[in-house]
Amino acid sequence: MKIGIIGAGAMGTGIAQVAATSKETVIIFDTQAAALDKSSLHLKSTFEKLVEKGKWTAEQAAEVRARISIAQELTALADCDLIIEAVVEKMEIKKSIFKSLDEMCKPTAILASNTSSLSITAIASACSKPERVMGIHFFNPAPLMPLVEIIPALQSDEALIQHAYHLIKSWGKVPVIAKDTPGFIVNRVARPFYGEALRIFEEGIADMATIDQAMREGGFKMGPFELMDLIGNDVNYAVTESVFEAFYYDPRFKPSLTQKKNVEAGWLGRKTGRGYYSYKEGAVMPSPSDDAELKQNVFQRILVMLINEAYDALYLKVATAEDLDLAMTKGVNYPKGLIQWSEEIGTEHCRALLDSLYEYYHEDRYRCSPALRNEG
Repeated sequence: MKIGIIGAGAMGTGIAQVAATSKETVIIFDTQAAALDKSSLHLKSTFEKLVEKGKWTAEQAAEVRARISIAQELTALADCDLIIEAVVEKMEIKKSIFKSLDEMCKPTAILASNTSSLSITAIASACSKPERVMGIHFFNPAPLMPLVEIIPALQSDEALIQHAYHLIKSWGKVPVIAKDTPGFIVNRVARPFYGEALRIFEEGIADMATIDQAMREGGFKMGPFELMDLIGNDVNYAVTESVFEAFYYDPRFKPSLTQKKNVEAGWLGRKTGRGYYSYKEGAVMPSPSDDAELKQNVFQRILVMLINEAYDALYLKVATAEDLDLAMTKGVNYPKGLIQWSEEIGTEHCRALLDSLYEYYHEDRYRCSPALRNEG
């Protein structure tokens, strides 16, 4: 197959590497020569490191590199079988690109967006053949992260969705099917990991270091504050804000003023040397509390909010239980799938904890999902 990639940034470059490694012919398009040069240098460096580590032979690296070409003209993608757009998260820009692709590409070409949260249905509406449009959402870094969310638009042809599903699987990835709702699976279900941690901090129940330590002790590889600093507070806040708005301001997805102030201050995390923690030379990381009961309470509160969100996604047919658990373990490295986790700790326990939070706060944020209410 011939695969077109629109956007030579980190995501586009990573997706190109995945496709070329799976013996597809790939063209990376970008209007900026500097971006294409940077992408080519990154791929060259990546392949050289794989050879140095003994994971590839020099011949394998040369073969994969030879399958990738670059272009500054969109018409270079005219005869591609699949085109994956990976540009800035702006709806009007994406619609403009898809309108051009729709007019230019062969009728059998599949047009896909790598968007993490924008409406695939809205993007498809820009095309005269919306049935061939879908979301194919990779996770960063694409060559390493196994999960890929496949998102049908309202207009998508089911046969093409299945074709894309099996193609992505043949690339060695773990595809899941997600309904076209804000945040799809991962960016929707993961919101309480950050939002509830921020809420606990804002209430003064525990400090950031203690919350992070509580989640690590519970099996997560990183705590919410250190993870937000790694992702970038600007990126994480923008996703939270877009999901909140897209869900008609449902209080479950309400952004945090603490995070907003960090963004306003330019404290974006590791990339700026300061976020929730300081990363400047000589900075000392704060020590967490050694109060085991406090940390367990923090962990249980965040976990049950995550579980409730997973059940609500199940209730609203966003995905199957199997795909929900696959998405969270393969997309964001959760130690267990949330549905599985709820069964291990007991759904009755989850309901009781949520009900106690709702009784205390009387906020819809803590309402128990009907799917969890009726489970077990």
